[in-house]
Amino acid sequence: MRAVVQRVTGARVLVGGEVAGSIGKGLCVFLGVAPEDGAEEVEWMSGKITNLRVFEDSDGKMNLSLLEEKGAMLVVSQFTLYGDCRKGRRPSFASACEPEKAKRVYEDFIRSVSSRGISVESGVFQAYMQVEICNDGPVTLIIDTVGG
Repeated sequence: MRAVVQRVTGARVLVGGEVAGSIGKGLCVFLGVAPEDGAEEVEWMSGKITNLRVFEDSDGKMNLSLLEEKGAMLVVSQFTLYGDCRKGRRPSFASACEPEKAKRVYEDFIRSVSSRGISVESGVFQAYMQVEICNDGPVTLIIDTVGG
């Protein structure tokens, strides 16, 4: 599993011109799923992201997690995170999970984050989406599951 995590002051995802999900202060997570990903990777990734200390404390240091900040999370499915651009000019997506399983893992991730007490919004799996983000800092991190 691979995630691009951005600290945001606000983010929303539109599908067909309609807002599918929207948050204020929190994290926007672009989530890609690999074929070998399952429950263990979901729990590891949701725990890692919700507990990342990327929000500033009263001293201006990144010491607070999403849980402590009481922020929200916008999760957007992103199979292109597994795009391999090393050969040719067109990315290969052979390392991305097939859509049926990827959707289950994506939904399991959303449930896992929600079960940790985080308000979660999401895009629409396999839809053409437009994502609007106000990156805060900017703070952007790339996280892979162990062995990913």
